[in-house]
Amino acid sequence: MASTALSWSSSYWLQNFGRKLNEPSIVSDKRMVSAVVAQKKAKKTRKIILKEDVTELGKKGQLLDVKAGYFRNYLFPMGKANIVTPLLLKEMRMEEERIDAEKIRVKEEAQQLARIFETVGAFKVKRKGGKGKQIFGSVTAQDLVDIIKAQLNRDVDKRIVSMPEIRETGEYIAELKLHPEVTARVRMNIYAN
Repeated sequence: MASTALSWSSSYWLQNFGRKLNEPSIVSDKRMVSAVVAQKKAKKTRKIILKEDVTELGKKGQLLDVKAGYFRNYLFPMGKANIVTPLLLKEMRMEEERIDAEKIRVKEEAQQLARIFETVGAFKVKRKGGKGKQIFGSVTAQDLVDIIKAQLNRDVDKRIVSMPEIRETGEYIAELKLHPEVTARVRMNIYAN
């Protein structure tokens, strides 16, 4: 008897296959028959964009695939990442373009400043003299920065100036690292009064 009921239910299901599968079918003897549809396995990873640098994961603005639990339990609550959306991708591209344009502008500005420093000629530095070519004290990066400020009205940070140790009169060359890719060479004439 059980085998006939099973075959009758199976054949009834096959006859009504065209209908929606999750919709229950009512059989003439008041039994409910429903088809079970296998669902896809849940995604285990999420595509994210980092809002800030995360150690051992990536830098700000980087696109990554991370485990769903890591995103849900750590990155998102701490405000370190967002799920990728088309709008977010567009904003990220626009931000990258703006940053690239700013980098190019800063580099061009540094190149112009380097041309100005190299065409000025030698900066004259006067110091109290001692025996022969010796001078009292030494000429420091701060002295060069002060001279540039006085002659060219340009503010330069003394940390970007690299120069040899100057304790005698003569001509020296100092380098100003205006940009990671731009270095200006400045000549200095040291003389005693």
